Amino acid sequence: MDPFLTLLHSFSSSLSDSELSSLKFLCRGKIGKRKLESVQSGGGRFSILLEQQLIASDKVSFLEGLLENIRREDLVSQLKQFVEEGEVNGPDDQPDVHEKPIEVICENVGRDWKMLMRKLGISEVKMDRIVAANPFNLQEQLVQSLREWRKWKGKDAKVTDLIKALRSCNMNLVADRVEQ
Repeated sequence: MDPFLTLLHSFSSSLSDSELSSLKFLCRGKIGKRKLESVQSGGGRFSILLEQQLIASDKVSFLEGLLENIRREDLVSQLKQFVEEGEVNGPDDQPDVHEKPIEVICENVGRDWKMLMRKLGISEVKMDRIVAANPFNLQEQLVQSLREWRKWKGKDAKVTDLIKALRSCNMNLVADRVEQ
């Protein structure tokens, strides 16, 4: 499955009706009115943008501008992260050294993920935005939170900090697995 299409699908399902209307308005100069009126979903609008080659996995500036205009910074950051992580270069890339601990944590931390994020210093507002962007996907909420932490810390994002936070949350088994 194409990772870019998966990302667009995720975006379309998280957009409200008013945000979809705003997107329709913003696309008026690029897409004909008749074509815009015939499509009611976010996915349909993204399909038109793809067909007209206004967006592609290696051409995201127009999409980024649209998302910024409707004030969906959470989606803008997901888009930037998609580009930064090299998904546009293909799935054959080597995984980031930080991805393995994140994968282990995601497989083993459940509903207590917010406690872990608080120990790592992620704000309630950021966690609420992540939950709003992924309302029914607990694992994705955790993944996005850990990525947000990593982005926030930058080069200071250390696996040892993850292990300390896990241990302070009494998630010792997960901490042991991350250490391995």
